[in-house]
Amino acid sequence: MTDPQVTQAFAPLGSWYFPSIAFLFGACIGSFLNVCVSRWPAEQSVVRPRSRCPKCGHEIPWYENIPLVSWLALRARCSGCGNPISAVYPLLELVVALGWLVCVLQFGPTLTAVRVAAFGTVLLGIMITDATDYVIPDGFTVFGFFFALVTAGAGTLLGETLPFATLYDSVIGACVGAGAIAIIGWLGELALKKEAMGFGDVTLMAMVGAFLGPGRTLLTIFIGAFLGAVGFLAIVYPISWIRARKAGAPFAPPLVPFGVFLAPAALLALLWGRRMMDWYAHDVLGL
Repeated sequence: MTDPQVTQAFAPLGSWYFPSIAFLFGACIGSFLNVCVSRWPAEQSVVRPRSRCPKCGHEIPWYENIPLVSWLALRARCSGCGNPISAVYPLLELVVALGWLVCVLQFGPTLTAVRVAAFGTVLLGIMITDATDYVIPDGFTVFGFFFALVTAGAGTLLGETLPFATLYDSVIGACVGAGAIAIIGWLGELALKKEAMGFGDVTLMAMVGAFLGPGRTLLTIFIGAFLGAVGFLAIVYPISWIRARKAGAPFAPPLVPFGVFLAPAALLALLWGRRMMDWYAHDVLGL
């Protein structure tokens, strides 16, 4: 028989076992995300070659590539050339690790926690690449699309569908998301006489639709458009105008990386979309 005192002594450890695993696993995922956001926009493989210092080409051994720990142990400097290692790398690892930790604390050690954490990680990668390189790599959206479909089926079998769409709604949502954003892009192109929406936005919304279903996918587009308008008018447009004035160059309105705004909108729609839609139906429309 188990000694009750021993069981009680290890109870706190047991309650943090899965969250600790989630944090460590999330840090590893964050380390891989660093590779994805730096290589996929340049159409490079994330498998080969091995990670190297971008300044001296020093090949990074495994013990210098441990998430969070190695950056601190190396004192933020390359062991080959001594040049500083950007704090962006451990910061991204930490953000993803905390995201996975929060998901397990909120949903427990369940498939739902893994689905929310993976969805958030993919969306974060899309935000970064679209903001820095104006590109949404297929590596993110194709993986996310098939992950959504497979886990929708698994969630149905396990009885863990919420807050995601069922398998049927997942397929319909993918079609609605891709179709809606393609139509918006076509209308924008007619109005602006130039390309208004990249194909990456279409694949992104197909992926989002596979996770959320049709209703919350359309909500994602509305929220993303609102966030994009506010962010563009309040931040991007004024900064670009000031830079042009200082440089004495003619001002040209900057491109809007729509994925930067669609990604957080999708996460908002996942977590609070049903409440938003219920509030609008009941309190605004009176249905």
